[in-house]
Amino acid sequence: MTKNFHSLDQHTFNKLSRLYVLALSTIAVSVIISQFLIRKHLKDQQSDSTVINIAGRQRMLSQKLTKEVVTLSSKSDLQTQIHLKDEIKQTLSLWELSHKSLQNGNDSLGLPGKNSKIIIKKFKAINPVFDTIQQAVQSIINQIELDQNSENQVYSHKVKTIEAKEKDFLIMMDDIVNQYDTEANAKVNWLRRLELLLMITTLLILLAEFLFIFWPTAKSVRATLKDLLLAEKLAKKMAFDADELSAAKEKSVKELKALSRAMDNTLLSARILPNGTIIHMGDRFSRFFKQSKFNTDFLWNVISTVENEQRQIEELIYKNKKTGWQGEVKASINGNKSKDIWLEMAIIPYNPTNEKAELLIIASDITDKKMVQLEVDHLKQKGFDEEMNQQKIISKKIIENQEKEQSRIAKDVHDGIGQMLTGLKFNLESINPEDINKTKIKVQQLKEQTSDIIKGVRTATFNLMPSELSDHGLVPALTKLTKELAKLTEKNILFVNRTDFNLRLDSLTEINIYRITQEAINNAIKYANSSHILVSLSHSENILSITIDDNGKGFNSENVKNGKGGMGLTFMKERIKYIDGRLFLNSEEGKGTRITLNIPISEIN
Repeated sequence: MTKNFHSLDQHTFNKLSRLYVLALSTIAVSVIISQFLIRKHLKDQQSDSTVINIAGRQRMLSQKLTKEVVTLSSKSDLQTQIHLKDEIKQTLSLWELSHKSLQNGNDSLGLPGKNSKIIIKKFKAINPVFDTIQQAVQSIINQIELDQNSENQVYSHKVKTIEAKEKDFLIMMDDIVNQYDTEANAKVNWLRRLELLLMITTLLILLAEFLFIFWPTAKSVRATLKDLLLAEKLAKKMAFDADELSAAKEKSVKELKALSRAMDNTLLSARILPNGTIIHMGDRFSRFFKQSKFNTDFLWNVISTVENEQRQIEELIYKNKKTGWQGEVKASINGNKSKDIWLEMAIIPYNPTNEKAELLIIASDITDKKMVQLEVDHLKQKGFDEEMNQQKIISKKIIENQEKEQSRIAKDVHDGIGQMLTGLKFNLESINPEDINKTKIKVQQLKEQTSDIIKGVRTATFNLMPSELSDHGLVPALTKLTKELAKLTEKNILFVNRTDFNLRLDSLTEINIYRITQEAINNAIKYANSSHILVSLSHSENILSITIDDNGKGFNSENVKNGKGGMGLTFMKERIKYIDGRLFLNSEEGKGTRITLNIPISEIN
C-alpha cells in the first residue's frame, strides 16, 4: 500500500518547510532592502530643512547687519555707538559662520557641507559680494575700536558700500535658497518613486511565491490528503478484520498458554545465524548441554564433540537454511562420547527484521524412546504433533502481535489523524485565491493543522518497537518512552530508576515489560485524562518491580475483577502471565490509578 500512495512523511514536510522558509525569507529580504534604502535616503534628507533655514537666515542677517551699520552712522552718542558696534560684531560673526558652514559644513549647526555643483557655482559668484560687505563692516568696527572719538564721516563711504552691495547679496542669496529648495523637492520626488518601485517589487515577489510555491504546495497537499483518505478507508477495513480475528484469538489464548508451557518444559531451543553461529541459547538448552548461555560457538560444536556428527549437523544447516528441516540427529553431552543422545530437531528459517535472517533450532531429547523400537513410531508421531503445535504457537503469536499493532495504528489513524485530515480538507476547499487577506489567514490555519497532523503521525509511529529496547535494554527504552510521550502529549510523564537497575533481561521478557508499561501509560493518557504520570522502577535480588501511577479520573476496580475490563487490560494480563510475572491494579474513582508489575529476574542474560 505504501508504494501506491503518497505519504506525509518526514521528507514531504521537510520540503514544505523549506518552501515556506524560502517564501518568508524572500519577503523579509525585500522588506529589509526597502527599509535600508528608505532610511538611507531619509538620513540624507534630515539636514535639508536645516540648510534651507540657515540659508534663508543669511538674507535676514545681511539685512540686519546693513540696518545696524546705517543706524551706527546716524548716532553721535559714544555709548550708543559702542553698544551698536558690539551688536554689529555679533551679527557679523554669526553671518560669517553661517556663510562658511553652508559651503564647508558644520556639525554643531547640522550642516553637511555636501552641496551640488550648481550651488557651489552660485557660492563662488556670491563670495566676492560677501567679502566686500564683510571687509567694510570689519573696517568700521576696527575704526571705532581704534578711535572711539572719530567722526561718522570717517567711515561714511564704507556704509554706502555696504548699502550698495546688500541688494546684490540678497538677490544672489535668494537664488541659492531657491536652489536648495528645488534640490530638496527633487529628493522627495525620488523617494516617492523609490517607494512605488519597492511596493511593485514586493507585490511581484508575492505573486511569484503564490504561483511557484504556495499553489503547487496546495495541490500537493490536496493530492496527499486524497491518498490518506483512501488509506483511512483501508485502515477501517483492516480494523474490521482485526475485530473478526480478535474473537478467534481470545478463544485460543488458554490453548496458547498451555502449549507455551508444554514447549518450555519439553523442548530445547536456540537461535543461530545461517552460518551456524549461536545468537541465543534457551535456558533448558544450555542446562541440557552444560554450556554457558553466552556461548557464541557454532551449534554443531555445542551439541556434539564427535567429528562425524558435527559434520552431519553442519551439512544439515547449510542445506536447509533457506527451506527448513525436521528430523532426528545424533549428539553427545559435554564431550562424553560414550553417552550418545538422540534429538528430535527442527531447523526453522525466519526473519525477525527485514535485513537479518536467522534460524530457529527446536529440539527434544528422544534418547530413551529410541531404545525401544515399539516406542519409536509413537515418539515419531508425537514429535510430529509437537512440531505442528510449535508452528501453531509461533503462527498465533505472530498473528496476535500483528493484529494488536494494526488495531492500535488503525485506531490512532481513525480517531486522531483521520479527523484532523477531514478538517484540513474542508479548510483547503474553503480557500478563495481572490481574497488575499482571508487566504493568508487560512494558510496560517492550515500550517497549524498540519503541525497537529505531524504530531499525530509521530504519536502513532512511536508505538512501534523502539530501537533502544533491542540495542540498550529496558531502562533506556522506558526513559525514551516517557520523554517522547511527554513531548508529544504535553503531559508531565516521568521515569524514575530508584535502584539504578541496569541489567539485561531475556529479549521476550523486556519486550513484554515494555509493551505493558506502554499500554498502561497510553490508557492513563487516553481514558483517564491524567496530567501527571510517574513510572517507577526498582528491583531486589529476584524481583523486578515497575509501578505506573497517574492522577486521572480512576475507575471502580471491582468491575475489572468481574471481567468488565477493556482489551488493553486483557493484553496486559496475558503478557504478564507469559513472562511468569504478576500484575496488581488499584484504582478509585476520582483518585487516580496505580498499576504494579512484579517480574522474576532469577534468569538474566
